[in-house]
Parts: sequence; C-alpha cells; structure tokens
Amino acid sequence: MNSIALTVAIVGVLGIGAQWLAWRTGWPAIVLMLAAGFIAGPITGLIDPEAAFGEMLEPMVGIGVALILFEGGLSLDLRELRHSGDAVWRLATVGVIVGWVLGAAAGFYIAGLVWPVAVLFGGILIVTGPTVVIPLLRQANIQARPASILKWEGIVNDPTGALCAVIAYEYFRRVAEAPGASLVEVVPPLIFAAILSGLIGYAAAKVIAYLFPRGAVPEYLKVPVLFITVIGVFVICNKIEHEAGLVAVTVMGVALANMAVSSLRSIHPFKENVAVLLVSGIFILLSASLQWEELSYLQTSWRPLLFLLALLFIVRPLTVLISLLGTSVPWNERLFIAWIAPRGIVLVAISGLFALRLGDLGIEGGQLLTGLSFAVVVATVIAHGFTVDIAARLLGIKGTSRPGLLIVGSTPWTIALAKELKALKTPVMVVDSSWQRLGPARREGLPFYHGEILNEATEHNLDLSPFQVLVAATENEAYNTLVCNEFAHEIGRDSVYQLGESVDEDDRHALPPSLRGRALFESGFGVADVNERQSEGWVFRKTKLSDEFDFEDAQEKLPESTHMLMLIRSGTGRLRFFTHAARPDPRAGDTIISFSPPAERHKDQVARRAQRGGGSSPQPA
Repeated sequence: MNSIALTVAIVGVLGIGAQWLAWRTGWPAIVLMLAAGFIAGPITGLIDPEAAFGEMLEPMVGIGVALILFEGGLSLDLRELRHSGDAVWRLATVGVIVGWVLGAAAGFYIAGLVWPVAVLFGGILIVTGPTVVIPLLRQANIQARPASILKWEGIVNDPTGALCAVIAYEYFRRVAEAPGASLVEVVPPLIFAAILSGLIGYAAAKVIAYLFPRGAVPEYLKVPVLFITVIGVFVICNKIEHEAGLVAVTVMGVALANMAVSSLRSIHPFKENVAVLLVSGIFILLSASLQWEELSYLQTSWRPLLFLLALLFIVRPLTVLISLLGTSVPWNERLFIAWIAPRGIVLVAISGLFALRLGDLGIEGGQLLTGLSFAVVVATVIAHGFTVDIAARLLGIKGTSRPGLLIVGSTPWTIALAKELKALKTPVMVVDSSWQRLGPARREGLPFYHGEILNEATEHNLDLSPFQVLVAATENEAYNTLVCNEFAHEIGRDSVYQLGESVDEDDRHALPPSLRGRALFESGFGVADVNERQSEGWVFRKTKLSDEFDFEDAQEKLPESTHMLMLIRSGTGRLRFFTHAARPDPRAGDTIISFSPPAERHKDQVARRAQRGGGSSPQPA
C-alpha cells in the first residue's frame, strides 16, 4: 500500500508539475509529461507502475481514456458541422481508409514490421489525439473552421482507430485459429458490435437527459451518476467487443452535448479538471512503464527514423489531401490540416494493449509497437507543437493575435471605451439584446452583436475565441453578476469584470463576492457613477509610458481626480485592469487608459497646481 500511495503521489506531482511548466514556458505539455515519466521510470527507477498496480494498470488506463473521450465528446456541437461537416465526414470515412492503407504500407516497407503488426499499427495510427490537438489549437489561436475540423477529427477518429485495430487483431486471431478465414467472417460482426455499442451510448445519454432536468437526481449526485454511467457503459460495451466501449462513450458524449441539458453546464469545470488529471496521470504512467528493451529497436536501426519522416511528410499529407478533394475547404486550410496530426494517449494505450495480445498469438514483432508508438507521439508532438504557430502564420489562418475585450451592455460609457480600444487595434465587441441601445455602436462603426449573451444560441452565433477578457456594464448590477458568473469558467474568474463594488456585508441584499466579477476601478465605481461622470463630460485618455516617462510622471500629468482603468501590455497586447483589489505593474511601452474629468475642469486644476508650485504644469497628452 505504501508503494502504491507513493506512486500515485509521484505521478500526480510529475503530471501537474509538467502541466504547470508547460503553461509557464509555452512548450507542449505532452512532451514535458513524457519526459517526466521517462526520467521517473526507465532512467531513475523512481517508480514502476506495473509493479505498483499489477493487473490493475490496464483497466485503470482504459477507464481513464474512456472518460477523456467522453469529455471530448461533450465539447462537440453538431451545429459546428454547418461549416466543416463535409470535411469531417470525408476525413472520418475516406481518410480512415487511405490513412490505414498508407500507414500499414509504411510500417511494412519502411519500419520493417511483419504484415500483421503493420496492418494493426496502421489502424491505430488513424488517431490524432484530441488531448494534444485541442491545446495546440488553443495555444496557436487558429481560425474557427480548420480548428473545428481538427477537433472533430481527433475525437471521432480515436474510437475509429481503436475499432480498426480490433478488426485487424480479430482477423489475425481467427486466421491463427482457423487458417483460411476471410474478412467477411470477421468484419460484419465487429461493425455490428460497434453499432450496438453506439446505440447503447446514445440510450445512456437519453436516460441522463431525461432524468437530470426532472430532478430525479439531486444536484450533488449529478457528477458521480454521470461518471459512473460512463464507466458502466464503457465496461459493458467492452464485454460485447474489445474497445467497442470507446465508440459508446464517444457517442454518449456527443449525444449529451446536443440534447440541451442545461444542468450539464454546472459540471463543465469539474469534468475539465478531471480530464487534466487523467491526461497527466496516464501519460506519466505509460511513459514510466517503458522498458529499455522496448526501446532497443529505436536505438539500433535506421528504419524507425525513416518511418517517422514518412508518417510526417507522406502518410498524413496524402491522407488529408486525397480525402478533401472536391470539398469547399480552401487550399491553405487543407495544407494546414495535412501537417497537423499529433498523436496522444489513445495511440500509446492501444498500442501497449495489442502488443501483449499479438505476443499471445505468437506473432513476432508485436513488442516493437510500444517503443514505436512512443516515438510517434514524441516526434509528432514536437514537430507539430513547435511549428503549429509558424504554419498558421505562413498559411494565413491565424485568428486574432491580440487579446480582445467583450463588453456586455451598450451605454455611452461602454461605447466610449470601445472606441478607445478600437483605436489601439485591440479587438472589441459590444453585446446587447436591445437594437436601439446598439444604435451608437452602429453609428461609430464598432463591432457589435445583437442578442442575449446568456442565450445558448450565442455560443454558436458569436465566435468568442478572440476575447480573453469580459466586462459586464449594463444598468442592472445583478445581471452583470450573472454574466460574470456564467463566463467565469470559460474565460477565467480573473478575466471577468463588472462595474460596482460588492455591497457591505451587513447589507442583506449584497451579492456574494464569489459570484461577482472583479470590480473595475480602484474606487469601485458603479454603473450610476460612470454614467453620471460621462454626462458631465468625463473622457478616456491614453498615455504611453516609456523609460523617460514612467507611471508616476503620467499620474502627475493627468488631472488630480483621474481614475486609472486599465493598461495594455506592450508587445502582447494583454489587458490588465486597475481594480479595488489589485493593480498591475506598469512598464515602459505600456499604454494606460484612464477615465478623467473634462478639459475645462482640468485647466482649473492645472492653474491651482501652478499657484501652489509657483510655476506652470505641462498639459496632458
């Protein structure tokens, strides 16, 4: 027990530590996790997962992969297919066949695998790993359509690749037992098992969608019930056929995501946290389980290197370009999709599983799959992880690079703020449910969205990816709090702001600070405060800092009653706000945006300063 507990603790520290380091450095997290596991396992012998967990290791990894695929399925909305459905369908059908054939040929002719192992590995290579693809796309800020295609392909093809590996394995198993067996005897039963598993997953989703909104499950039990249901569906369908459970949980996730179960929104933060923990733990466990003898093939032969090069520059590009022939996807997006195909957990997990099973059938070369699959993961993640941004720039499919501001509520104050940000080339969007209130935004030529920000349809009609910060500034403080609380899990609690400071604790009508967004302005100005000053002629002022003109100089030059609102960080364009709880650290090159009295009042203040100081003061910029 001590050994198991220590192994779990070390795996947790290494996995989350690698994730944190990836966040700090911008490096692909999977590379750091693989390195951490490899150092802790084969190199130092600090942990030995197989010795610690024994026969429990395989089912633990299997259930973890199932939960990850289910979580990925919950992020797939069928309405995204309006713009990318044709490409996704082609990649999930034609792409599977072409990729399987080319991958098997490369395994046999280049890697030197025997045909059974090459065919099985070619099926596994279809997967592209959503746990790696989605963070890469988020990191590189890719445009919506290519990002959607890659996300859908990664999640849909994961169970498809597992099913292809099962088909290959079952065929060679039947041949070993009864020479002369044909594909006709093997494939139809497996396809039927996959369809049956998908129906079971869909039925489970329908049951959840029926029970949750009707109060049949209390709120505190919804997450446990959902996760246990996923595990149960996975295990039951795996009894029907090996790895058919992956098909079932993926279908279950996609079905639930498109059944408009409102109560599922409350579990999103929890499921995302669980996914991070599972991804981190599984990668550490699998890489720490590697044995030196499994890597000897990679060290003593030139074939693996050529195989990896063929996979990167021949197999994947040809698969995508052939699949997307005749579609409406532009060529620059096709080339980008053809290059990006990092592999992840499912490839390693399934390869390790079938390596053992091939050995049981007496097929030589199965033991090579484990080391080769890790080589594929490392090569593709490094190649694609460090070039995704460069490729996107060269092919012209980068999204908005500067962080943007989403403003909820069209008022004179928010319109004035949006004009200042637009002048500074910062992406900005004004959202309001009233067409009349949006009139000033239309007249000023500001980007706007007419609709209810809390409506579910807004998620599909408005691309929120360019906006990393939200400011809720409508006339209704409770509504502003509701908006901030709703978007806190998506944008981040530290990136949602609203006007007004939390009411005194003795006030029974106070809104809990845990629900509110961060309060704008150090003074805690409310909606009425800024509207009153706006009517008095207060304006926003921009001040650029430099080595010779620092923040203290700017404060001296601006009117005495000026209130600092935010700064725009030099280079990155990151938005940092002055709040009642914290203030950013201004640096040379930053641009300060302040809310100041009108020019006439400022002139009076300058005159009073001059009288007190016996001289004149410089005019503000």
